[in-house]
Amino acid sequence: MPHTDVHRRVNVIGHRHPDTDSICSALAYAYLKNQLGGNCEARRAGQLNRETEFVLNYFEAEPPRLCTDVSPQVKDIDIRRQPGVDGNMSLKEAWALMRRVEIDTLCVTSAKNELLGVITIKDVATANMDLLDTDVLSKARTPYRNVLSALNGKMILGDDSDVIDKGSIYIGAASPDAMEEYVREGDMVILSNRYESQLYAIECGAGCIIICGGMSAPRTILSRASEKGCRIITTPYLMYDVAKLISQAAPIRHYMTTEGLLKFNLNTPVEEAHRVMASVRLRYFPILDENGLYCGVISRRNLLNVHRKKIILVDHNEKAQAVDGLDEAEVLEIIDHHRLNTVETMNPIYFRNVPMGCTCTIVYQMFLENHVEVPKKIAGLLLSAILSDTLMFRSPTCTPADKTAAAELAEIAGVDTPVYAQQMFEAGGDLTGKTAEEVFLSDFKIFSRGDVRFGVGQGNYMTEKSRSSVKKLLTSYLEEAAAHQRIPLIFYMCTDVPNESTDLMFTGPNADLIVEKAFHVKPENGCAVLPGVMSRKKQLIPPLMAAIQEQM
Repeated sequence: MPHTDVHRRVNVIGHRHPDTDSICSALAYAYLKNQLGGNCEARRAGQLNRETEFVLNYFEAEPPRLCTDVSPQVKDIDIRRQPGVDGNMSLKEAWALMRRVEIDTLCVTSAKNELLGVITIKDVATANMDLLDTDVLSKARTPYRNVLSALNGKMILGDDSDVIDKGSIYIGAASPDAMEEYVREGDMVILSNRYESQLYAIECGAGCIIICGGMSAPRTILSRASEKGCRIITTPYLMYDVAKLISQAAPIRHYMTTEGLLKFNLNTPVEEAHRVMASVRLRYFPILDENGLYCGVISRRNLLNVHRKKIILVDHNEKAQAVDGLDEAEVLEIIDHHRLNTVETMNPIYFRNVPMGCTCTIVYQMFLENHVEVPKKIAGLLLSAILSDTLMFRSPTCTPADKTAAAELAEIAGVDTPVYAQQMFEAGGDLTGKTAEEVFLSDFKIFSRGDVRFGVGQGNYMTEKSRSSVKKLLTSYLEEAAAHQRIPLIFYMCTDVPNESTDLMFTGPNADLIVEKAFHVKPENGCAVLPGVMSRKKQLIPPLMAAIQEQM
């Protein structure tokens, strides 16, 4: 058995419209791989049918998570885990951070990591060019600690946790007398060490004075400022430098983009992300995790290095039956018991295909080969799939290996096989509350012969009452099913398990002639009775394909 990459999770998945073998082989094989050091998860490509639901409930097994598309998603590329920033960060700090980590976009987040907005290097540059907005600090409700950071300053009077909520920026380079005309209550006044200018600004009602050149304030100024409620900041920078730097104290939340944010989540298809990115002139885009919280950013460059999903296919090797996006995934292994078909791989893979009645028989053999103990729950799942696929050993696909495996697994699972099989088949035949579509798709597969595609569904029923109900439900639905599936030919095997016979229902061009040619019977009213036919794989598909070939 090949080694599985333990660093990246591998999805073990069966075919669309999964039957019991498809689900149970995925669960059992994923368990085996993990016991051998792998990192695998069983997945399902469609809804569970009632037989499989019964099996999982009986053995208390969690159903695999749904996976209908394995095309690459944002989670499959290298996301830049750039931490979110506080909206109170100053423009100056944002600029410095962008240069330090070489990124031109920062994502602003809440304390809970919720995405609040995005600011780009262009936003910072634009803000720095708006030199005439002297009210910016108050409009942005700038914390005083931002001013201290921008000016490398020290607050010698006041509380740096306060917020600037009114006033403008005024450079007090003129004579003290001129301040009376310009300085208003709450203004922030940039000053030299001139005593008269400092006092006059305080008397005019300044909310804060900034003393430049590394000078401090005399005790008389501190005392009067305290009486008037004026804060005092000192900075080593000269007035010219302070005038240039002061607006950079404004918090980035004042400039960030909050409306119409272009963002993706981890499950966004890469194709969609690429299309959106190509339509706008942005470089980085925020990513949200499964809980809607910010987790990083991506750029167009990240899309060049997509890690394709790693897949192990069980119970099928046909592209038409596989999940969407298979061509964009990396198939590592195939474990199957059907004919060879159309799945293509880029590299050599581990391919195990054995003519047995059930994939789970093969999986059980692999447990034995690798000396891995089969737990009771897994034994129950493997047994259920064998009973289902071999129709309690009545199907012509059943081999001695299937019977031997079933006997050994029944002992481990602690079940009475005939009694359990009866319960399982009766659960699968229960139609209560089910629509025609649900019944039809519970075990449906698509096949092709040349240019002709056709679909075959199958249901196994233990009583005449169940079979009659199914035929009544599906008689008028098959044409609708053909339209929904976009397939001209549709067949449905209504299989009588106890009497080992199948009523084959059909619709489509020349379907009656194809059935007559394939099985040498005369169909009536869209149905043909096929005594002894129970296996879709071995008894139905080969003669159907031969007859279709003759019609081409």
